[in-house]
Amino acid sequence: CPELLCLGLDREDVRGGERPVLAENTRIRGALEAPESQEKLKRLAEPVVYQILEYQKNGFSVLGVIGVNRSPSCGVETTSAHDEETGGTGMFIAILREELDARGISLPMIGIKANETEQAVASVRHLLGC
Repeated sequence: CPELLCLGLDREDVRGGERPVLAENTRIRGALEAPESQEKLKRLAEPVVYQILEYQKNGFSVLGVIGVNRSPSCGVETTSAHDEETGGTGMFIAILREELDARGISLPMIGIKANETEQAVASVRHLLGC
């Protein structure tokens, strides 16, 4: 989880769990926008890109990337900003996409929500071509 690796388990605020989810996600997004967090996110994207390249180099098909919608870091179709769920990508997914694009790697990215199980399964099946 990029948020854990950038901000710690408490996301730099031990009282964060007391806030509404979207308000806390907005606060976390703000923390991830800080220059030092951006550098950490970039460093975290590097091993993911390396893994994708290694799999491809060794004959594996990498079918895509799965993120978690509404997340301030891993949202693909939606993220959190201004205390609401909004269209757009999370901070880590945006950087990962930039790093993949810079290397000419084009992969589909889908976002799922754990509490929308049937839709998540359908999205993953579509990604897998099932």
